[in-house]
Amino acid sequence: MENDRNKEGLSALGRKTAYPSDYAPQVLEAFTNQHPDNDYWVRFNCPEFTTLCPITGQPDFAEIRIAYVPDVKMVESKSLKLYLGSFRNHGGFHEDTVNTIMKDLIGLMDPKYIEVTGFFTPRGGISIYPYANYGRPGTRYEELALRRFDSHE
Repeated sequence: MENDRNKEGLSALGRKTAYPSDYAPQVLEAFTNQHPDNDYWVRFNCPEFTTLCPITGQPDFAEIRIAYVPDVKMVESKSLKLYLGSFRNHGGFHEDTVNTIMKDLIGLMDPKYIEVTGFFTPRGGISIYPYANYGRPGTRYEELALRRFDSHE
């Protein structure tokens, strides 16, 4: 098992956890998809996500939902947990945060399709639910992204 982790270049899984103190995309790790010829969904829910308002420094709380169709690489879940936790002391608007998460995961995995939604708890009586998606250009996943974006509620 440890040899497989080393071969994949995974360093967080199965080791003592060092939590980053600020935004840390470098903690994200990927491993090889064992079924790249199959299309399937991978979904993550992070119901205890926190970040800071960049203006007031007040905490913002959200559930972050990530869904993607992998290609060759997949995100390792412990590294994703550490990455999402790295937003805890980071200031960012809700919309920026969701887009940053999506773009960092695209850079890591180059998925066929990905979408990220943030369900932020109300501040000042207003809830904000930003949604961002991406489908690989020139493929049917680009069309999927357009359809899902157009039908997003």
